[in-house]
Amino acid sequence: MFVLGITGGIGSGKSTVAAICRTVGLPVIDADLISHELTGESSETTRLLEEVFGSKIIREDGALDRQRMSDLVFHDKRYLDKLSAIIHEQVIKTMEERLREAEKKKTKAIVLDVPIPVKRGFVDLCDQIWTVFADSEIRKNRLLKRGMSIHDIERRMRVQMSPEEYRKIAHHEICNNGTFQELEEQVHTLLKQELGIRGIPIPGLPQSSLPGDM
Repeated sequence: MFVLGITGGIGSGKSTVAAICRTVGLPVIDADLISHELTGESSETTRLLEEVFGSKIIREDGALDRQRMSDLVFHDKRYLDKLSAIIHEQVIKTMEERLREAEKKKTKAIVLDVPIPVKRGFVDLCDQIWTVFADSEIRKNRLLKRGMSIHDIERRMRVQMSPEEYRKIAHHEICNNGTFQELEEQVHTLLKQELGIRGIPIPGLPQSSLPGDM
């Protein structure tokens, strides 16, 4: 099974790239979605977080208050590291379980959509990693349109990996400074190049993008 990792900084468009892969028929394991699932009402992970950070980060319904958690960890990298250690361990465990399930179903290729490309549980699981980049101001504008404050955006960008660190692990770099159509074309080309030549079917890829149609 070919495991393709998609990663990138906040606002870069990594989840849009993963969504394009999903549109052409590739299954996607979304680390952010798993994180939300794991921090739901009265979950084991939520209880662990409460033990470390206190009851102030728990909502009345027993689920994690993500805004309060965010406010706490993005003020202090030590808190972020503690959060990462707890969440990542659980997310990685779930991702590995889902990869095993996919292998049992004889899935030919699968995508991992992960914001923080840790070595164990992401880099070591992937056959290839595609990193999505966009200029800082473009990323900020996208996030402002989502309703985030500039203070929140800059705070999150500061504690994430630098572009250089993302580049070190990338087999391919995807530039997302332009339109969705331009991004989609890049992704289709890479899918043709990396999956097509391995004989992995891509049912939803436009015929003009398939090998031999150039």
